[in-house]
Amino acid sequence: MRIGPHTIEPAVVLAPMAGVTDKPFRVLCKRLGAGLCVSEMTTSDPRLWDTPKSRHRMDHDGEPAPVSVQIAGTVPSVMAEAARHNVGNGAQLIDINMGCPAKKVCNAWAGSALMREPALVAEILEAVVGAVDVPVTLKIRTGWAADHRNALEIARIAEASGIAALAIHGRTRDQHYNGVAEYDTIAEVKAALSIPVMANGDIDSPRKARAVLAHTGCDAVLVGRAAQGRPWLFREIAHYLATGEELPPPALREVRDILLGHLEHLHAFYGEPKGVRIARKHLGWYAKDRPENAAFRAVVNRAESARAQLELTRDYFDALAAGVAPALLAAA
Repeated sequence: MRIGPHTIEPAVVLAPMAGVTDKPFRVLCKRLGAGLCVSEMTTSDPRLWDTPKSRHRMDHDGEPAPVSVQIAGTVPSVMAEAARHNVGNGAQLIDINMGCPAKKVCNAWAGSALMREPALVAEILEAVVGAVDVPVTLKIRTGWAADHRNALEIARIAEASGIAALAIHGRTRDQHYNGVAEYDTIAEVKAALSIPVMANGDIDSPRKARAVLAHTGCDAVLVGRAAQGRPWLFREIAHYLATGEELPPPALREVRDILLGHLEHLHAFYGEPKGVRIARKHLGWYAKDRPENAAFRAVVNRAESARAQLELTRDYFDALAAGVAPALLAAA
């Protein structure tokens, strides 16, 4: 799959997720097989660009190419300026968020709420595409509600506006992340467009990725929540799509090393206190299917220093790899 001058290989993409797809996670997923990693949503409001949160979200130093940055907002001229600002900070792709179902986003008529305003969608897309010399992509849902699936209408507007690629989550806004994703709407959109189309929603295994690609005819898949605690899922999907063979799950020692490296990057990127706090949710995801995971989280969540967090994590996975019960129950 090509998006402008960029070849996306393999055609497995890390979906943008607020509070998750920060730079440490994007770098890790890219190393473990993702062909493209999209940043968490950044605000288009210039008054907030100098906050610590925005500075971290706009930090792309040393990030593997191509760097894709997602922006959100409702005012065409403001969105255009946000696109220019992020390109100036290293973005090689600009992704526009019209898929987020979060109430605080939709209440401001951003995210998937914009799908209710096709004329405004066209204005925003044309403004952003015209503002930058890098490809612009768009993420949408199948519609606003079950009785208002207008993804095809929005997709045609996007193609006419110069959008280089389109990603579609197989749920309407009112579904949030409940129920199951449907792919018929995505297939309909793919059949009608000439630009690349990417399918998103409930893709949690190599076999599911291949089935969704076959059903929709899409050019790539986006993986979101399934990659939380399983960043190696990208290489597993890529390998299966290329060979038809499933890779074995990573050994416990590899999981330990991946996780420790991830924690160290979080600590370095955010600084110790904040990095330790942010790491806790990732630790919970990595351990969710492991023995004694509740005890592990109870202990690790009390760690206040990077050193303690790393040592507890290393000891836990070393015990699992050695085939002995982790010594966490007493501590918990």
